[in-house]
Amino acid sequence: MVYIISWDDFVERSVQLFRASPEKTRYVMKYRHSEGKVVLKVTDDKECLKFKTDQAQDAKKMEKLNNIFFTLMARGPETDITEVTGKEQTAQPPKRGRGRKQ
Repeated sequence: MVYIISWDDFVERSVQLFRASPEKTRYVMKYRHSEGKVVLKVTDDKECLKFKTDQAQDAKKMEKLNNIFFTLMARGPETDITEVTGKEQTAQPPKRGRGRKQ
């Protein structure tokens, strides 16, 4: 069990691990209050991937990873996850109507 330093590497390898054996892959999130750290673990009992962070801004990244796994579990391991990850988004026009009217 080696901790992966890069978040992007962890996500990429986790998705590959899930797609290789979706029936056996587990995803665990553990919060250590005494250390103020969150440890994420993805394993299929043959390979174990771990990521550790103490940064609060990584919560959004973890939420995206949850959404990726929910999508893969619900739609199947061959599902295209670009719509979940948002890596290939097109430029959207700015929304109107926000804020108070003057």
